[in-house]
Amino acid sequence: MVPGTAITARERDVTATPATPAQPHSPPARSRGTRPAPAPSRSVPARTVRAGRAARAARAGRLVRTARAAHDVLVLMGLPVLAALALPAAFAGGGTRRWFGGRAETQRAEAQAAKDAAAAAFYELDTAQRDLRISIETITAADDSPAARRAAADFEALSRRVDEASHRYIQAIDAQDLDRDDLDASAANRARIALTAARDELCDVKRELDRFARGLGPLLDKAETQLARVAPGVERARQALSAAAAALDGARASGFRADDLAARLAALSPELTKLNQGAGQHGVRQTLERAERVTREAEAIRAEAARLPERAAEIDRRLVSLRTRAQALHTRTEQVEPQLSELRRRFALACWQDLQQVPEQAAGHVRQAELRLKEAQAAREEQRWPDATALLSTVRALLNTADEAVSAVGDRLRRLNEVQKDPQAEIERTRFAIRDAQRLAMAGRTTPDPRHAGPLDASVARLERAAATLTGHHPDYWHFLTETEAIRRTVADVVALIREERGAGR
Repeated sequence: MVPGTAITARERDVTATPATPAQPHSPPARSRGTRPAPAPSRSVPARTVRAGRAARAARAGRLVRTARAAHDVLVLMGLPVLAALALPAAFAGGGTRRWFGGRAETQRAEAQAAKDAAAAAFYELDTAQRDLRISIETITAADDSPAARRAAADFEALSRRVDEASHRYIQAIDAQDLDRDDLDASAANRARIALTAARDELCDVKRELDRFARGLGPLLDKAETQLARVAPGVERARQALSAAAAALDGARASGFRADDLAARLAALSPELTKLNQGAGQHGVRQTLERAERVTREAEAIRAEAARLPERAAEIDRRLVSLRTRAQALHTRTEQVEPQLSELRRRFALACWQDLQQVPEQAAGHVRQAELRLKEAQAAREEQRWPDATALLSTVRALLNTADEAVSAVGDRLRRLNEVQKDPQAEIERTRFAIRDAQRLAMAGRTTPDPRHAGPLDASVARLERAAATLTGHHPDYWHFLTETEAIRRTVADVVALIREERGAGR
């Protein structure tokens, strides 16, 4: 045999057949217990992830084929030197690897395909678990109901199921190195069976996760609605605080200290800090309530700061008005004593005895009002607006009491003069009210209702007794007036009862 001819034939064999059969791309082997890299972000679809893996596998295959081609060129360059040794070994069947594959290579390819399918199932399960965890965290952050707590507990149980399936998948991956040159057919077949079982288990758990996720729809919708309110609510609170601070600065620029408003605004600073920390730390419901509370308080501060000039002007007006009224009441109090003297001179003791202390009480109330006015003026000058407002309310109450007491004396004298002049007018007025009530009670009836007739008949008797007291030199006109007023109130109650019953259809 001519050496040159043998080398040429060997060249044809080597260049026609690759060194090893093309292998599907597979991830590098990992040590036991090592979890594969996480799947892409939830925002990338699983189909895109698989396409990316396929593209990377194709690029890796091309790199392997390029390296092998370079290796073949180097071998060909050295063949003239090694021909004598290489050819006998080739013809003698040296080496354990078959050039054109065989049963072991077929089993290796099937195991590699099972490995790729299991990896894809693992990544899909991992992505579904992470997406579902985000949903559960959203629900628990916005909802503390029993249903939300039950969903969180169920998810933890499913997560343990996912961990178990993932652990068995990793065990199947680590059990055999499919890239090992001496991998036999039985080992490849065992790897294929284990990887197929792991893939099936991963797919089963994935279906359980999908069913669980579909059942979370109402809870997730409610939680997302709550979460959608958080950002606008927090922003409204921030804007309200900013507006309050601006209004406070404007009031201070106008000469108002507004110390109380500044203290209230400073008290909201810790609340703003918690709002900035977010709902993840303090809860959605608590954050929403805090934002609403801060917004209300800040708006109140802003409104009060903007109203400070008007409030100061109003306090000034009330100070002038109440001071004028106090002076007028002081003058009227001095006129009470002459009116009491006339009552003592013309009427019986019972007609004026309860008014004896009016002059002293009225004067005391006026003096107290004048003292509170001075305190209110000082509070206004010191810009203690709440204190000034409270003091002015006290002044008004004191002056009202004094006014009623002073007016009571004059009103008593006027009424006693009227009844002394014509007592019959008061009798006729009361009698007319009784007769009008009696006609109403008999309207549409042949006999009166005892519940109506009894009080009306008693009122007639009371009026006759009251009129009989107007005898003697100094009759008790005040008792007569109070008795006739009481009779008219009783008659008015009977009339109201009759109309209520007839309005109800009884």
